[in-house]
Amino acid sequence: MSRPVIITVAPTGGMLTAAQHPHLPTTPQQIAEDVARCADAGASMAALHARRPDGGATCDPRIYREINALVRARCDVVVNNSTGGGVTGDMVRRTVDGTVVDRTQRLAGADAGADTYTLDTITAYVSGPFGEVLMDTPPSFARELAAAFRAAGAKPEWEVFNPAHLVVDMAELSEFDDAPHVVNLVLNQHGTFQNALPYTPTVLRQLVELLPPRSVFSATVCGPDPLPGLRHALELGGHVRVGLEDSPFDAEGRPSTNLEQVQRIVRIVREHGGEPATHSQARAILGLAA
Repeated sequence: MSRPVIITVAPTGGMLTAAQHPHLPTTPQQIAEDVARCADAGASMAALHARRPDGGATCDPRIYREINALVRARCDVVVNNSTGGGVTGDMVRRTVDGTVVDRTQRLAGADAGADTYTLDTITAYVSGPFGEVLMDTPPSFARELAAAFRAAGAKPEWEVFNPAHLVVDMAELSEFDDAPHVVNLVLNQHGTFQNALPYTPTVLRQLVELLPPRSVFSATVCGPDPLPGLRHALELGGHVRVGLEDSPFDAEGRPSTNLEQVQRIVRIVREHGGEPATHSQARAILGLAA
């Protein structure tokens, strides 16, 4: 029997703009239609970022609720909302010491009825379109985010950029997350996020070895050539994420589409003896209610 593999599509992200990419969905309607096409092709989870009408990043729960409702009206994917948001629009706050990612916005994003929310415990400078922005996540705020997810009846999706997020942060916040633990290993963001790691076979193996017991992991490999890392994740028994958030252009600089990326990874999953997980299989694997 083929192993069911969860394919996540990340259609928008919090940094790329429609001016930079001809296929980027930014409005709730565009995002929902793109996710539905990807679900028909084999995606069973959608990692969603919200945008304001002017394209700026936001965690406004009203916009997230609209996106989530439009997605669910079209398909039955697992809905994941970002509480990292981005480094433009509502997400940035300028202080006397520099620009920071606004914590109030991040916390507000946990009130939109998603199945899972990204839990980023990273504290690092992020290189954005307007310079360096501090994403500041002290332990007290990480705890506040995790508690908000629990109160909303949703699971955290742990976004892991380095080993400390697995062996320290997950352990310290374990009271807020019942197994199976949903973990997204994010690689090749070292050019944007301070303290992030590039993909190498050794790095990915080490992260997998450090996963807490009863974890379900997916790999996000950013950049124009994510396939070596994604193939490796499949070989290690993991799941995979694709989309314009992570890989908007190929190695020749050509703009891709979310649907093309999902179709390609479906072929690769099958080459590795897997089969795209159905939506009900994905929910069972992640420990979510049917």
